[in-house]
Amino acid sequence: MKTFIRVTVLGAIGLVVAGHPASATNHEQMGSPDHSGMMEQMMGPGLTMPEMDAERGRKLFASKGCVVCHSVNGVGGPAVPLDADGMTLPMNPFEFAARMWRGAEAMVALQRDELGEPITLTGQELADIIAFVHDAEEQKKFSESDIPHQIEEIMEDAPGHGHEKPSGDHD
Repeated sequence: MKTFIRVTVLGAIGLVVAGHPASATNHEQMGSPDHSGMMEQMMGPGLTMPEMDAERGRKLFASKGCVVCHSVNGVGGPAVPLDADGMTLPMNPFEFAARMWRGAEAMVALQRDELGEPITLTGQELADIIAFVHDAEEQKKFSESDIPHQIEEIMEDAPGHGHEKPSGDHD
């Protein structure tokens, strides 16, 4: 759980300035990419804002396992749907991260139960997932074909997904 909390806190800290209009000019762009190869924008002394990419977020939402519990575009688990059409825009990524933080204890318990371990995210991955969750156009592209096979198998066995095996069936 310490790793999950650390990642969530670092992701939230990395996004602190996202609620403010970007004021960086070309000379304020960082000269080197972050560890993921994405350029970060300098937002203030000691603070950078990662580039938020909804397409990468769509892929991460499925591959990291968020889709096991959450649905987008009607695809995914029965927990809180994350459809952009119902979200207040403009979005504040810190409010999103704060909601995740408030639900962290329950989410970690469910992740351990459903996935075997908590989901770990870098700040960049969290930024991309937040961008996806708030991008109605990118969400329209999300379908069951985005879900990796190993995540599909977890979803089929997860309670509440409507795909549970009858209790008499054994593999």
